[in-house]
Amino acid sequence: MIWKEILIRYGELSTKGRNKNDFIHRLRENIRYSFHDIMPLKIRAERDRMFIEIENEEKMNVLLERLPEVFGIQSFSPVASCEKDMEQMKALAIQIMELYKDEEITFKVEVRRTDKNFPLDSHGIQREIGGTVLRNYQNLSVNVKKPDVELRIEVRLDAVYMMAQVIPGAGGMPVGSNGKSLLMLSGGIDSPVAGYLMMKRGVRLEAIHFYSPPYTSQNSLQKVKDLANELTKFGAKIRLHIIPFTELQVLIKERVPENMTMTTTRRMMLRIADKVREEIGALAIVTGESLGQVASQTLESLTAINDVTSTPILRPLIANDKLDIINIAERIGTYETSIQPYEDCCTIFTPASPKTKPKLEKVMHYESFTEFDEYIERAVRNREVHMLPEKKRQEDQFADFL
Repeated sequence: MIWKEILIRYGELSTKGRNKNDFIHRLRENIRYSFHDIMPLKIRAERDRMFIEIENEEKMNVLLERLPEVFGIQSFSPVASCEKDMEQMKALAIQIMELYKDEEITFKVEVRRTDKNFPLDSHGIQREIGGTVLRNYQNLSVNVKKPDVELRIEVRLDAVYMMAQVIPGAGGMPVGSNGKSLLMLSGGIDSPVAGYLMMKRGVRLEAIHFYSPPYTSQNSLQKVKDLANELTKFGAKIRLHIIPFTELQVLIKERVPENMTMTTTRRMMLRIADKVREEIGALAIVTGESLGQVASQTLESLTAINDVTSTPILRPLIANDKLDIINIAERIGTYETSIQPYEDCCTIFTPASPKTKPKLEKVMHYESFTEFDEYIERAVRNREVHMLPEKKRQEDQFADFL
């Protein structure tokens, strides 16, 4: 194996000022979390880039597969190394460019010479290495302005380092660098995508789900756990709060006019979510709402629902159409889980003709006949909490003898 390390470029982090080191520290810790199964990793962070030392090919393959899912990385490159000898440098360049032997592409050689005592200057190295590559690969041609591939050479004090691949990263900000929010996670397509987009902006998530047995099944609950688990692969654990919602949902159905039940249900969910948010110290609530997508997501409905809290409600999907959301869900790996045919509490007791433009005064009037506070408190108090990803239990090797 020729690869010695992986070079990580920060991208957006590079624009940060005095708190830049905090963002870099968070990224390093997120990488350690994402690759806990192949630890230890030797990570060296510099102001504008980070390096992960490569110990063997197995670790290399895992890193190449999963680094594109870690937020805060603009791009990364496998880096090879050799001694500061022109013949060895030429041989290494030929090895690296072997990756492109079957493609008709353009390239150029870019040299950065930290060791000023090296016999050849940057232009001399470019000529020598570029000529060697051209002689060995007839399919390559030179383009110094917009090449398909840049063979980058760094002559450092200890050795020479080379790279050609630039693999796109997930971009964004390291998860946890922009505070914590509570994601209202249903079993649908939208809310996991909303969570993903907030994580990309550096927000650490906890999630809340409303569970209404026996109207919703254990399969529907497992589906939500699976969705939360999918989101953890982007660099952070997620704590999932399961709210027992049957009692409140049945009460709403009995006490509120049918065409208003959807609005009141959402208002009660938001009141519960706000209490959990306050307990866990989150700064905002995240939802997967998209304007006009369903009856409860008109401006009038959102206004009536929002009235129960002054907490910021973050809606990253508000201007997206359904196809945009589906495309993201497919890309991040949540779509196939989301479309499993298990109902969640949002789909039961759905009125035939829900109000699309509910009047806040009327909603408050109908709710005033029922004391919802004690039910809300009980739902919050009786919630289950799961930390994802869940640790796998080790099987008892002596179980068969008992």
